[in-house]
Amino acid sequence: MENLHDKRKVYEKSQLIESEIKQNPIEQFRDWFLDAVENPAISEANAMAVSTMEDDGCPRTRMVLLKAYTYEGFIFYTNYDSRKGRAIEKTHKACLHFFWPSLERQIIIKANLERVAENLSDGYFHSRPKGSQLGAVVSPQSQEIPDREFLESKLKDLEKQFENKEVPRPENWGGYIAKPYEIEFWQGRPNRLHDRIIYKLEGGIDWKNSRLAP
Repeated sequence: MENLHDKRKVYEKSQLIESEIKQNPIEQFRDWFLDAVENPAISEANAMAVSTMEDDGCPRTRMVLLKAYTYEGFIFYTNYDSRKGRAIEKTHKACLHFFWPSLERQIIIKANLERVAENLSDGYFHSRPKGSQLGAVVSPQSQEIPDREFLESKLKDLEKQFENKEVPRPENWGGYIAKPYEIEFWQGRPNRLHDRIIYKLEGGIDWKNSRLAP
């Protein structure tokens, strides 16, 4: 067994106090997200973990890229037939998690999910590089495949088929909007007395915030 007891650091870069936070958590997210975008140590500020519940009762987590956010929620795109897509279609819930170590910050978002309008999925799909469009068509995401050559061969065939043509968006590929009902902001602080501010949506309209013990 490798002992990791001494793997620790001191958190002292910032603070999160009630007199300085936004009343709307989406505005607070925007401020923190812009800090992450502008930080040279963070290469993909929009990388987030998305956790869904599996049939065996165990959550499953994977990294996904946030592609847009509004006051209504957070948008990402995926194959609807993937494991995450099938789980979302069953529960219509997920937990999103952002972690920016260089800022000593994380955000945890519990949300209800629904598909975005087809025109939004079409617009984003056709804004992607053609190789990424073809990749979405080629991959039967989350299904077992015989080998790597299976994908490479299909990709070559599609590259020829759509050499001078627009790639249609697959019907089973598109966006989800995660509409939050709980958002927690975590700021690392000295002596492990971290700041935790949680926002909860009440009555589907008003956000109320409170402080949690670290």
